[in-house]
Amino acid sequence: METLVETSKAVPVSGNILVDRKKITELVDQLRLTIPEEIRSAEDVLSQKDQILNTAANDARRTKSMAEDELRERLNSSELVTQAEARAAETVRDAEERITRMLQQSETEALSRKTEADAYALRSLRAMEVELGKLSGSVRKGIEVLAEQTASNMNSRRYAEEEEAASGMLR
Repeated sequence: METLVETSKAVPVSGNILVDRKKITELVDQLRLTIPEEIRSAEDVLSQKDQILNTAANDARRTKSMAEDELRERLNSSELVTQAEARAAETVRDAEERITRMLQQSETEALSRKTEADAYALRSLRAMEVELGKLSGSVRKGIEVLAEQTASNMNSRRYAEEEEAASGMLR
């Protein structure tokens, strides 16, 4: 966008520039295409979070099932039963802690990516707003200059016509 502003033709006397509508439209379109990509990236992170949660839940179920199987096998001895119950409870507790950690990590990462995407989109939109404001100001000043020139030309022509009419009356 800076290159477009720097290479645009200056409007005499006004300090403004004339910007190629096609080029600025292309830049705006590029910005529109870039912003949705950042949003898709944040959605991918959220999708990954669900996959991680599903994997963790499957791991927990598998671990719990293995612990239950082991418990059943050792039911023959009370000491073994006590040990198995303790190990099963510990395994379940470990699995739940892993799930909790993975969930927190996924949510933190998803929020971070979404925040980054939102910040990028906001910066891009603000930059676009500034450039469009400059462009609007340039257009407005160009209109004013042309309006003044047109009015001046019309006044000069009327004066010449009035002078001609007045000299015709004197003859």
